[in-house]
Order: sequence, then C-alpha cells, then structure tokens
Amino acid sequence: MKAHTLETQSTITPDKALQFLQEGNHRFVQNLKVNRNLLEQVNDTRSGQWPFAVILSCIDSRTSAELIFDQGLGDIFSIRIAGNFVNQDILGSMEFGCNVAGSKLVVVLGHSKCGALKGGLDAAKIENLGMENLNQLIGKFDGCINHVIQEGEERSSSNEDLLERLNVCNIKHTIAEIRKQSSTLSKMEEEGSIKIVGANYCVESGVVTWI
Repeated sequence: MKAHTLETQSTITPDKALQFLQEGNHRFVQNLKVNRNLLEQVNDTRSGQWPFAVILSCIDSRTSAELIFDQGLGDIFSIRIAGNFVNQDILGSMEFGCNVAGSKLVVVLGHSKCGALKGGLDAAKIENLGMENLNQLIGKFDGCINHVIQEGEERSSSNEDLLERLNVCNIKHTIAEIRKQSSTLSKMEEEGSIKIVGANYCVESGVVTWI
C-alpha cells in the first residue's frame, strides 16, 4: 500500500477517515494487516506528509495507534501522553495537524486498565512516593473521578468498574476540552471539515469501540 499524497488526502472526508481506522482495527484484530513496503513509504514521504487523522492516545506500550489501526508511515499524526488528556502544546499540535497539514479526524483514544487513571484513583499512595511531576499529572483526573464515583464506593484501582467508568469519562472530558480550548478545531468541526471522536481500546481483545 502506498503512502498518502496531497491528492489522496484531499479526497478523504471525516467520515472516510473514520472508516479507514475502523477497517484498520478490524484487520488488526483478525491479524490480517495490509502488506506495506515501509522502506518504499519512507521514500514516498521524503518530501512531505499528508496524514488523514490525528490520534491522541496514552503512552501505554500496548496502545500504539499505528499498530492497532493498521496504518503505515505518513498516515496519522500520533500524540501520546499518559492518560490521553490535553494541554496547550497538545492542542497546538492538533491545530497544526488539522488546520495546516490537512488531517480530517481527531481521535481521543483511551484504553482499559489505564495505569495513569489507576494512579489517579490511588493518588494517596502515589503521593507518598515523592514524584512531584507524576503527582501533578494524576491530579488532572480528579474532576472525572469526583464525577463518576458513587457515594460510599471504594476509590481504588482495584475497583475495575470504577476504573472503566473513569476511562470513558476521561475520554469524553478530553473531547469537551478540545472543543472548549481550541476555537480553531471547534470551528473546523462546526464547518464539517473535521470530526472529533472518542474511542476506547481493550487491552485484552485488541478491539476499539467508538464513543
């Protein structure tokens, strides 16, 4: 399969971009990945890149977007941070990907059994380890934790039902923050030139469900 060009990228709609990823994950789960000559794609992209999607995912080693969506060189912008949340730098990267480089889809990809979210639930224990930057990171999930936790429910990473509710809430919260904090992306979505969607990867099955 050839790498995308400016011409092929320009024909892709947001819906088609989503379809590419859905089909790619289906191939991944079925172990039927597309045959790609990656060195040829290196050559094809030497003068430029025309990705069709921007994917924000966790740093978890099991969630490489290129692999689980069966994509090649030059197909997607991949942004990774523990807990798949946004900050100003990530939003700037998304704006570049869509408004400058022409991507048609923004995906916020969370995943089951997320270590960052586990850390948020176990914050009291993590704080005792004295890692000030990690403490600041896991504190970003407090809003979602307070939203999904039920009265009297155990706040612990061993509470699997709570962890998964937190995962879904965090995906939706990140999408809301993208729309709130980036007028550029929000306007592009309103005009129909991009879509912003959420997805949830199961580390046990390899299946991506869409939110």
